[in-house]
Amino acid sequence: MREENTHRKIVHLDLDSFFVSVERLLDSKLQHKPVLIGGTGSRGVVASCSYEARKFGIHSAMPMQQAKRMCPEAVIIRGNSAVYSKYSDVVTEIIKESVPLFEKASIDEFYADLSGMDKFFGCQKFTDELRQKIIKESGLPISFGLSVNKTVSKVATGEAKPNNRIFINNGNEKHFLGPLSVKKLPGVGIQSYQSLCNLGVKQIKTMQQIPPELLRQIFGKNGVSMWKKANGIDPSPVKPYSERKSISTERTFAHDTSQKTKLESLLIAMTENLCYQLRRGNKLTGCISVKIRYADYQTQTVQKQVPYTAADHILIPCARDLFNKLFQRRVMVRLIGVRFSKLVSGGHQINMFEDSERIINLYKAMDGIREKYGDRAVIRASGKEGRTIGRPNPFNGSAPLLLANRHI
Repeated sequence: MREENTHRKIVHLDLDSFFVSVERLLDSKLQHKPVLIGGTGSRGVVASCSYEARKFGIHSAMPMQQAKRMCPEAVIIRGNSAVYSKYSDVVTEIIKESVPLFEKASIDEFYADLSGMDKFFGCQKFTDELRQKIIKESGLPISFGLSVNKTVSKVATGEAKPNNRIFINNGNEKHFLGPLSVKKLPGVGIQSYQSLCNLGVKQIKTMQQIPPELLRQIFGKNGVSMWKKANGIDPSPVKPYSERKSISTERTFAHDTSQKTKLESLLIAMTENLCYQLRRGNKLTGCISVKIRYADYQTQTVQKQVPYTAADHILIPCARDLFNKLFQRRVMVRLIGVRFSKLVSGGHQINMFEDSERIINLYKAMDGIREKYGDRAVIRASGKEGRTIGRPNPFNGSAPLLLANRHI
């Protein structure tokens, strides 16, 4: 079982502790301190943590309450999705201008196919220069791994961190992977790792020697996939980058609630924020969805087609109507969410029957304030109460600018 193309050059780039790094750009006092970013309620989890915090055993997806007990001196920040998206876009544009074929795997993770570029200039030299350009223009630390495929490059990036790089020469994949723990292979989760340990398989070199059929008998198709990755085999291509087709946000409450007024207020705040995200990305939506998950874990979703728009005063009433259609059960609510789909590129289109120059200018002024002071710096009065459901005031004592709903 050999990889068909051993002449590929695939680089995996990963921004180090991305959310934390962005916060440190905004506030230098956070440098060299243990920093946790994520939900602060009883059900909150760690979305990102600094390397100083990881020394205490903290990791992403850990319950925030547990992380606080492990590191009481940690600085906890709720985070700002709009700011993180902005910095992610900066890095994406740098890569887009430099690399002919790349894949954006997540907000802070990229693959690029550099195959054939050795004919013009060395792939190692090119990737080094790309990394330095990203660091210089974005201010963010980034690590990368370069090898013949995505799996080996991703593992190499993990070994390179923080803020470094590793090159794996063609034919050296198995030797590089062998001494590492099997849990470092992409796709090996907690349960698979425990099962492998029970079989005495803790290092990748042990898995390399196991017949793939035996792993298939134990793990099914995933067993063969793990064997291939352990042996440095991964023919999967880099998928060309394409613009996202939907954006969404949802909130799981610290305590289940049935307060309809507060739920509606939160819905307005969430929809308003997504509208801002659309306008900031020069996007329009053609479909809006609202989701409710009840305390008994039953989940209901309803959607509505709309004329392409990014306007609060059009989308918020739609969201409220959809919510009222869903909110029929006398059961406590655990989660509420909003989603915009069928996104297309384009600025806000003025509706000659409903919009006015004053409304358009007001949107521009609101977005300007948010761009400078954060996406929660200006909110509708009707969405204020919902902002605090199940969590502390996100404005840290600084009151946001409120807008009465009658204006827009």
